Amino acid sequence: MNLSEQERTQLINYRIKQAKDTIEVVNLLIENNQLQTAVNRIYYGIFYSVLALALSEKFETSKHHQLIGWFNREFIKPGKIDKKYGETFKSAYESRTSGDYDTFVEFEKDEVNLLFEEMKEFIDRIDLFIQSK
Repeated sequence: MNLSEQERTQLINYRIKQAKDTIEVVNLLIENNQLQTAVNRIYYGIFYSVLALALSEKFETSKHHQLIGWFNREFIKPGKIDKKYGETFKSAYESRTSGDYDTFVEFEKDEVNLLFEEMKEFIDRIDLFIQSK
């Protein structure tokens, strides 16, 4: 994608908004005991925020493993972002994958609430990082 700076900024803002909107969706899903779907959306909220970060760094991919690898290589390993956020991203991805593809997976509400709190903190941290640039 060959984006102008204005288009890139608009897309970054769109992805951050997508991530933040997902927080509201996850809250409703948890309230209604739709835990498996909540876990899916938790991951995607994190994914959208990292897509925004990648766009801000002019890195583009739609592949989940590439984005996770890039995030770890460029931000976690050099210490630009605390390693706990790398663990949050990985955990959310693994939980989402398990919930989407494994058989008879059930999540406990406490576990999903913890993932949800980590998701909100993750999105805020990425948003702050982008804004600080």
